[in-house]
Amino acid sequence: MRIDKYLWCVRLFKTRSLASNEVKNERVLIDDEPVKASRELKPGDEFTVKYHGYSRSFKVLDIPKSRVGAKLVPDLLEETTPADEIDKQEFLRMARSLQRDRGTGRPTKRERRDLDRLRGES
Repeated sequence: MRIDKYLWCVRLFKTRSLASNEVKNERVLIDDEPVKASRELKPGDEFTVKYHGYSRSFKVLDIPKSRVGAKLVPDLLEETTPADEIDKQEFLRMARSLQRDRGTGRPTKRERRDLDRLRGES
């Protein structure tokens, strides 16, 4: 199965065109090399998807006939992302949620505590 179609079938991307664009923009790697959308995947292949600031790694367990439900994805795909990349993803998610638009006022008490916790203060 083509890699762009596989990424869409296992629900890593919402649409096939999004998956195809990510492959075309060299954000999908196999053996640290960018791949073309027509690259055929087979069980046992490992690939990495680069996101903004972090990356996730996966191993192909099986090839679906078509797009599958979310509950069936673990039968087709195994995530092999290292723990440090997962920590990086969580940090970036938290940083985005704490980001304030300029001029929206002071942080609330809860936001201030979250910022202090993020900085490592008590």
